[in-house]
Amino acid sequence: MRKRLAFALAGAGLLAVSVTTGAGAATRGPAPAPASAEEGTVTAAQLLAKVRSCSQISNGKYRTDEETSATIPVCGANGAVFWKADMDIDCDGQVTSRCNGDTDPWFQDDTAFHQSDGKPLIADKLPYVVVPSASSTWNYSQAGIKGGGVVAVIYNNKVEYAVVGDTGPTRIIGEASYATANALGIDPDPETGGADSGVTYILFKNSSVSPIENHDKAVSVGDGLAKQFIQNN
Repeated sequence: MRKRLAFALAGAGLLAVSVTTGAGAATRGPAPAPASAEEGTVTAAQLLAKVRSCSQISNGKYRTDEETSATIPVCGANGAVFWKADMDIDCDGQVTSRCNGDTDPWFQDDTAFHQSDGKPLIADKLPYVVVPSASSTWNYSQAGIKGGGVVAVIYNNKVEYAVVGDTGPTRIIGEASYATANALGIDPDPETGGADSGVTYILFKNSSVSPIENHDKAVSVGDGLAKQFIQNN
């Protein structure tokens, strides 16, 4: 998938894009084995049944990529917000063999939200989702969404629990970390991978995982929130 052209202004608000070249640069390693096909006890079908219709809460719609038209609304539900979009791959954060300036021409060595030790997140290890930076279209924090909040990401009848880990362009939506894509069976290559459509993101309001890098906790908290979401919608 073609990467978003707007990413020079994404994520942690950096204005320059870091590109690493030369013999000393890290090289791409093989993708880790995908996680289990479905995390938690709530099925993809159960969640998708509750997001069939959209009560739009955004003041306008988002693009999935810089060159596409704006067709994606942010929708409201009891206890959550959601959208249905594509998935571009975010490899930003700590430098690894899979996420660096060689493997990702748009790589940035920071994320909007950090680990408990103050370091950026690790995109090829931690499932995280990117939310659009606050704008007149939509302000995620005013909707009860915050860094470390829990997200159920659904694709091809699989559920992966992630956290809100980074912010992106103000006009574009539909992105998640290398680890999120890999767990869902989506090609995680930051330059050529991703999914063109069919990805549902359900972000649970006022939720939090601490420490943010504890994926097992994201799964346990997310499963409980998903059960509440099913009951309340």
